[in-house]
Amino acid sequence: MERRQFFKNIGNLGALSASAATLGLLSEKAHADQAAAYGGARGEALNGPYLDLSKGPDNKIAYSRMNGDLDQSKQKYGWFKGYIMALRPNKPIIDCVGIEGFGVSRLEQQADGSYAKILREVGLYTDLRSGEVLEEWKNPMTNETVDVVHIANDPFNYVIEDYFPAPPKFGGLNEEEPPRIPFILPWQQRGNRIDMEIHINLFYPNALDPKKWVRESSGPMVTVSEMFAFHVDAKQMQDPSYTTLPFNGTWGRITPFLPWMLMGQEPGQMLYSAFMGSGEDLEEVHSRQVLDYVEKHYPKYFTAPETYDPKTPSLSSLELYSIEQKPVK
Repeated sequence: MERRQFFKNIGNLGALSASAATLGLLSEKAHADQAAAYGGARGEALNGPYLDLSKGPDNKIAYSRMNGDLDQSKQKYGWFKGYIMALRPNKPIIDCVGIEGFGVSRLEQQADGSYAKILREVGLYTDLRSGEVLEEWKNPMTNETVDVVHIANDPFNYVIEDYFPAPPKFGGLNEEEPPRIPFILPWQQRGNRIDMEIHINLFYPNALDPKKWVRESSGPMVTVSEMFAFHVDAKQMQDPSYTTLPFNGTWGRITPFLPWMLMGQEPGQMLYSAFMGSGEDLEEVHSRQVLDYVEKHYPKYFTAPETYDPKTPSLSSLELYSIEQKPVK
């Protein structure tokens, strides 16, 4: 994926760190929306007795319980599983590969009351029919066989606080200081279920300079949208004995072609469509062949990092690609 590029939620706005200055880009070209929907909580189960979800601090607690465990001695898994399609102008949509994986996180409360989510995440591209983890893939758009580069981000951290994250600086290109918006999410009660949807639109400098990464880079800027739908039990939300909240839902993503597909600046996008959730054993979600692959190639990704270090960068998948890979001639 291009950035974690999954479980990329609102917290990831603060993690963008592409070197915009080296690309010579103007500040107005770097853009990151706040969450596209916020502040619309509705339903009797949302205002107590434990949490009042019309207030930023209580949303912080609710969202932290979904992303981790308030018992800081415990870690939490979040999983996703779906597929990726290729969309090109005036051409048929193509189902390309499966995508599945998980993140494992730990919460660490900070002195100001915020919670640092400390995360490792791994994502694997799979064959659509067999579910086998791919080492190489025949690109149906070019008929070229390419090497597959999986997702392995360590760490990918962010802080959950009483306000939405401030917009990224994009290497100093964005100097605006807009007013902080209280962290109030658009919860909607439906019977015994609470639903919440957020999506984020991002436009930021590409870590893969197209002059160097001719075949891998989609261009100087990257356009991405992330879409999440969460479903939580209303009684569990208002029960303080649940230090972590199980959830299920969906994850969608629109992004340029993946760099290892070697599409260059060919017009088009990738569309992700996946289920996601937490609370299940990973063996209830993923096949044995997927878990065996992680155990063989990424064994530490079953364990969350131990501590939060704000000085340790949380690099996007594109940034890691630029560091770990070499341009294909």
